[in-house]
Amino acid sequence: MQHRAAMFCRMLEKGFHSSAQRANKHHLRFPPLTSVDLPDIWIPRHDASIAKTCSPHLKTNSAIGQTARVLEGKPIANNINSRISAEICEMKSTIGKTPGLGVILVGGRRDSQSFVHIKMKACMKVGIAPFTVELPEDCTEAELFDAVSSFNENPLIHGVVVQLPLPKHLDEEKIISYVSPEKDVDGFHPTNVGNLAMRGREPSFIPCASKGCIELLLWNDVEIKGKNVVVVGRSKLVGLPTSLLMQRHHATVTTVHAFTGNPEHVTCGADILVSDIGVPNMIRGHWLKPGVVVVDMGANSVEDTGSLQGHRLIGDVCYEEAIVKASAITPVPGGVGPITISMLLSNTVDAAKRTYRNT
Repeated sequence: MQHRAAMFCRMLEKGFHSSAQRANKHHLRFPPLTSVDLPDIWIPRHDASIAKTCSPHLKTNSAIGQTARVLEGKPIANNINSRISAEICEMKSTIGKTPGLGVILVGGRRDSQSFVHIKMKACMKVGIAPFTVELPEDCTEAELFDAVSSFNENPLIHGVVVQLPLPKHLDEEKIISYVSPEKDVDGFHPTNVGNLAMRGREPSFIPCASKGCIELLLWNDVEIKGKNVVVVGRSKLVGLPTSLLMQRHHATVTTVHAFTGNPEHVTCGADILVSDIGVPNMIRGHWLKPGVVVVDMGANSVEDTGSLQGHRLIGDVCYEEAIVKASAITPVPGGVGPITISMLLSNTVDAAKRTYRNT
């Protein structure tokens, strides 16, 4: 009996060491996730830089050549902004307070300056007090932290936005994480993104573009629940949170990225296609199945000698080809963009209401 017990113990010990070795081996093979992060660099398979490469002469969604319903964002944004303005007026009259939004701009990027100008103008239109800090391109991380800290601690400011992208010498992740989660009206703080990803959790704020995408679909009575949704792009600003939010709305979600093989085969299965990859006209008509709903969240500036500015905005999706295959499509500009600004205003008002409710 003792002999058998000794053999059994040796077998257990041997098995334990083998298991430990296997576990250690597997552990060594699994690298830190940050070490496998790669940039999504999309390489167009054609000359997609100008709209004339798109051809509207495709087989259409119906025998009579019916085109898609255009999902305009401006009327929705105007409606939401009117409600926000009324809410702010009521806040002023009842407690004598107004919401405040602080925006930090680093450097002189023309597109970033334009976005900040649009946000500040929208704030003033609905009655949100705007605050801005502009830092030079070569500012230090410490200087940026100080600016964020001052907004975090300012009781008149309820929402804090650091305009992205930042210059390469600044660590975006560290800066985003330094914004107070209670004032993170962009919804990019890891706490808010984490709560968005987990069922049963409620983030303090949802990223504005993703929230705007859902809002546009709901306003237009587009069913999300149970639908096949393909999100093209997985950026932390739009693609990732949009995928998470679609899942929270019970869609079956597939992400297409720069390393996806034959992406057009994947997108052809989409009932709803959302794109934000920053490549003009990348998604062509043959990427789409008839009747798909297309939400184009790309905004790409391309040269246009016929325009007064010498350039114009177009989306990631070839509009001329998509409009004859889709059942509904957003224009660029004028689609999700205006609603995204409205969602920022809405988040700021929500932040103010929480603050005053708790004081």
